[in-house]
Parts: sequence; C-alpha cells; structure tokens
Amino acid sequence: MAYSYLANQRETRDVLERHGLLLKHRLGQNFLVNDGVIGRILAFAELTPEDVVYEVGPGIGTLTVALLPRARRVVAVEADRTLPPVLAQTCAQDGERLVLVQGDALRVTARELEEVAGAAPTKLVSNLPYQVAATVVLGTLQHMPSVSRAVVMVQAEVADRMAAHPATKAYGAYTAKLGLYAKVTDRFEVGPGNFMPPPHVDSAVVRIDRMEPPCADLTLVTQVIDAAFAQRRKTIRNSMAARGFDKIALDAAFASTRIDPRSRAEVLSTTDFVRLAQALPLS
Repeated sequence: MAYSYLANQRETRDVLERHGLLLKHRLGQNFLVNDGVIGRILAFAELTPEDVVYEVGPGIGTLTVALLPRARRVVAVEADRTLPPVLAQTCAQDGERLVLVQGDALRVTARELEEVAGAAPTKLVSNLPYQVAATVVLGTLQHMPSVSRAVVMVQAEVADRMAAHPATKAYGAYTAKLGLYAKVTDRFEVGPGNFMPPPHVDSAVVRIDRMEPPCADLTLVTQVIDAAFAQRRKTIRNSMAARGFDKIALDAAFASTRIDPRSRAEVLSTTDFVRLAQALPLS
C-alpha cells in the first residue's frame, strides 16, 4: 500500500524539475523519499476523520498528501514562497481539505490557525524544519491546548533532548519545560539515506502525547526552570538567586521540599521544579 506517491526519488525529482526547483534548496530542504517512513508516521499519529492536522513545513507535499485523506483538514504553514504553487498541484486530489498559510510558524498564532481552518488544530504532524523544530514543538504545546499529540521528525539529537532523563548529557531546561505539557511516548530512527539529498545528520520521529498539567501556574514553573539553568555551573540556589529570586524564600522552599540547594539544575526532574515553584511565595 502506498501512502504518498511523492515519497520516492523519481516523483520528487520530477516535481522539482517541473517547477524549476531542483537546484534551489534555499531553506535547506531534504525531501523524504521513503514511503515506509510515511506509513510509520501515520501509525504514530492515529488520525481520525475529525482531526484537524497542523503541519509545519509541508515542502512539496510529501507528507501532506498522506495526511489529507485521513483527516478532516490539514492546516499547513510554509515559509518558502516558491512552494504554494507546487502544493496546489501535488495536493490537488484532496485540495479542498488543505488550508495553506504562507508565513513563519514561529509567528503564527493559535487563533489565526483556528480562523483559517475553521476549527482548532488537534494534532501536530510534521517533518519539521530542523532549525526551528524544538521551538515549534514546545510553542505548540504551550499555546495550542487543543493539540493532544505531536508526531514530528526532528534531528536525532533534538529527539534525545525531548526524551532525556535528569542527570544525563541531553537533559536541560528544554526537557524540563516540555515535561510540563507532554511526554515522549514512542520513537523510531530515520537515517540520511531516506532523504534526497541525504542530510549530514541523523533524524528521528517522535510521538509526544499531552498530559494533564501538573499544576495551575505553569508560567511560574517555567520561570523557575529558566532561572535554575541560567548558570549551570552554579548550584541551583545561587543560580536562582542571581536571577532575582529572594534567598530567604529560596531557603524556605528548599527546606520544605527537601531539595538540596547545593545540587545543580540538571539533576532535578520536572516534578521537582513543580514542587519547588509551589513552595515559593507568589510575587
């Protein structure tokens, strides 16, 4: 069974040549040419006819054409101004379900997407542009509460950061903040040979499922995480104090939570940061 007729070198090359784009990789596109990978992405996404899919960086539509017949609508944000005419052609069969937004995914708001799509997005499914992948995923979870799942292809080291555990090399502020909203529930690797041209990095597809928020004030927890990681070589107490947190209040919070103030941020879990934030007085 073919999921995307574009997911092979012959069709991809034909589309690029037809539109004069073969040598124009201005945004560093690497086009997926393995239909089996598309199938595994769809299996992770578990789309229903009611889903409104949010796709960032659809490119020539390799993943989009597989999403369209399986969803109520696909709202896709594309930064490259040369690609909308390509998408209009490659996605013509189910074009009535595609809503294309020309612009920067880092600047598009949830309200804008809901207005153009006629409904709030329910799932983020994308082969993400690697330079903005981490930011897009966290931003979507923070600002689009209607999105219950993200299935995204990212650089392998970004996938490592998303799923990292405390006290490991990949763990950092990003991991702790992502843990406030969701968790990585599955993953598979995608080697360079699955793309045209092959990238110089390894890739991975991750499934990220939204969780119930651990507390009411996630903004304060985020501020605590940022302050704790601001100076990673310092103890968590000194790093947070340097970012303006009152030392007396910090000492009381560390005592009540039994978190060692001499520890460093990378050994604390998301749950630890939530407990610490809840123990601090409201400013």
